[in-house]
Amino acid sequence: MSVETARGVLGDATIGELEAAVRGSVVRPGDAAYEEARAVWNAAHDKRPALVVRCAGVADVIRAVEFARSQDLLVAVRGGAHSIAGFSTCDGGIVIDLSGMKGVRVDPGRRRVIAEAGLTWGELDHETQAFGLAVTGGLVSSTGVSGFTLGGGVGWLLRRHGLACDNLVGADLVTADGRLVHADAEEHPELFWALRGGGGNFGVVTSLEFELHPVGPQVLAGLVIYPAAEAAQVVRRWRDLCPDLPDELTTLVNLTTAPPLPFLPEAVHGTRIVVLAAMYAGPAEAGEEAVRPLRSLGTPIADVLGPMPYLGMQTLLDPLWTRGAHNYFTSAFVEPSDAALDAVTAAHLTTPTPQSEIHLHQLGGAFARVPAGATAFSQRDAGVLCNVIARSPEADGFDGHADWARATREAIARHGNGSMYVNFTGDGERDKALASYPQEVRDRLVRVKDAYDPTNLFRLNQNIRPSAAG
Repeated sequence: MSVETARGVLGDATIGELEAAVRGSVVRPGDAAYEEARAVWNAAHDKRPALVVRCAGVADVIRAVEFARSQDLLVAVRGGAHSIAGFSTCDGGIVIDLSGMKGVRVDPGRRRVIAEAGLTWGELDHETQAFGLAVTGGLVSSTGVSGFTLGGGVGWLLRRHGLACDNLVGADLVTADGRLVHADAEEHPELFWALRGGGGNFGVVTSLEFELHPVGPQVLAGLVIYPAAEAAQVVRRWRDLCPDLPDELTTLVNLTTAPPLPFLPEAVHGTRIVVLAAMYAGPAEAGEEAVRPLRSLGTPIADVLGPMPYLGMQTLLDPLWTRGAHNYFTSAFVEPSDAALDAVTAAHLTTPTPQSEIHLHQLGGAFARVPAGATAFSQRDAGVLCNVIARSPEADGFDGHADWARATREAIARHGNGSMYVNFTGDGERDKALASYPQEVRDRLVRVKDAYDPTNLFRLNQNIRPSAAG
């Protein structure tokens, strides 16, 4: 059966050649597996690719890239399929689906792990925690390891061990001309630099090697929940505490609506609340002293901050972030002045759905000690990362919810330098994404793009255009 693409029609014989060349599978429209194969985590993106290549290994990735190039197809690369902006799918193009590539090898002696690009953080944490080791992972365990890392990687170990990309020591990647290259500090060092914060611009990453750190199996972590009426006081007191908190402690303020959780009074369900989330990556005794001030930022509704498994903290938010909802994220790096925090707390009172939230991620610590220019990720001096989320189970009215998020982001971003976190972007916001890189970093990224993807085959990302594209 032939398939219509955005560029024309692929004949049955042509697709048959691709099917014969891969060990995985090729899914076309009309196949029994097509509806499942085209679906992504974020239901805001309902695309119909011409083909989905479910890769079983690196050879399949090479064949898929060669096929896409030869047929002039739009390429989407999918790992965990969480891409908020919808970059892991497309209309009329080819999806290179890595989700079946889940190989992982932990070397506990060297404290290293090699992870294939189809792994989620829950799957990788499961393997590394068997040895009491971890690397900065996502806040939701179904997030894909690869895309998360290439854009930076903000998680509960950020202040103790930096971003996920700061712990990347090597990666294998299939380039636009179908070559497999290994990038690290010695081989393809400029590509390695670009992969740490430059996103999926340079090829299809098939495996990543990380440095691991002793973490867990038990940590001091959890939530302290305050009423929205005390939001201004809570966020200011949190802001004032942050400079004195130890690097082992990473915190996040979430301005949200109370779900029907069993540890919350029923009267609170459905009302706006302020959640202080924290994890201490160190000895529990020292952690108790470090988190003590977090328990008295206001009048707690509930305090469930205590010893728990690291894996428990890594999956704590999963029930609230299931697949199939409509999501729009946008972000801004800001300095937490009184005016910035006023903008945040005012926006909290206008959230359009109970699932819509505003997050304030504490930065600093190991995150801030990475030398300028060491990675493509460039916002090391920022005080806070603000993430504005519009989320709804339903499609009806979602465009308006996304407009709320954009307007909120603009109001808050005035209190920073205009830059954003490329992993927390709901659109292909090229101008804003590029503003996240200083000019010298942008220029360097373009040179890497010119070397590895001069025709911009990999353009479904926060795109760094090659010189030839203007």
